[in-house]
Parts: sequence; C-alpha cells; structure tokens
Amino acid sequence: MSQAVLILIKPDGLKKSLTGNILTRLSETKLEIVAAKMVRVSKELAEEHYQHLKDRPFFPEIIKYLRGELHDRRKVMAMIYWGKDAIKKCRDLAGATNPEEAEATSIRGSYGRITTSGIYENVIHVSSNEAEAEREIKLWFSPDEIIVDLYPTKETVEKECRHKAWA
Repeated sequence: MSQAVLILIKPDGLKKSLTGNILTRLSETKLEIVAAKMVRVSKELAEEHYQHLKDRPFFPEIIKYLRGELHDRRKVMAMIYWGKDAIKKCRDLAGATNPEEAEATSIRGSYGRITTSGIYENVIHVSSNEAEAEREIKLWFSPDEIIVDLYPTKETVEKECRHKAWA
C-alpha cells in the first residue's frame, strides 16, 4: 500500500552540508519524492509541528532548534516521499530519535549528536505513523505543492488575499 511520509532535513543537517548525503541514503528506499521545498520555519509552525511535546521541559529549546536559531540556519528542507511502506522504510534508514541509540549505519547514527544541554540534534525528521504523516504534511504543504493527490481537497475562493509577486 502506498503511503506518504514527511521528511525534514533540519537546520543542523543543512549547516553541516549533509543534504546530498541524506538524499543519497533516502534514495535507497526507491520511493518517489512528490514534494520538496526550503522553508523558513515560523515559531507557530514549529510549535504546531512539535505540539505533542509542549508540556516537556525542553520544548522551548526544540522550537529554537527547528527554527534554526541554534545553528544560524533559519531554514529546513521539507519533502514528501511516497510509495509502498514509505514510513517504515524512511524510519528504518533514519534510525532512533536519540543519535546515541541509533545504529551507526543509520542517518542519525552517522550524523546526529546530543548537545551539552541535552537536545537531540538528529539532522532529520520522519513522520512516525500514517496519522502523524497526514497531520504533518497538511501543516507543511498545501495541496498545490504536491504532485499527487494524497488526501481529499476542496476548491476555495479567497478574496483580498495578499500574496508576494515578482516585481
């Protein structure tokens, strides 16, 4: 069964120039990339993404981490991979959330670290299950940014909506 999974290359992965290495490793899954973009992460987006951790003492630090405040890289690379068993394949390649518990051959085991303040700098995010993948994908992408129809959509008409345009 085809699944979609959100992958984020986090600011530490970008700062360490690991994008190519991570994409090469992810290519082993034989999945299709159906959306990709660079995102300047707002505080609201970071807080919504990590809503399940809001009661944890490290929540403010993890928000700073995802926003790039700890690495002077205020961006992440957001992607959607799609195909058979996408979540399991990508999570297996990523390894355990804690880089010290991740297999050395996994992405997090190879490139992640734990800071002295205890934050897991694990270079990559992978959705944990189908429900989380759908929630996260809808948070990070609009339907028009994805080249396949993953979820039901509706047409809307927006009036007086401001958009940046090229001058």
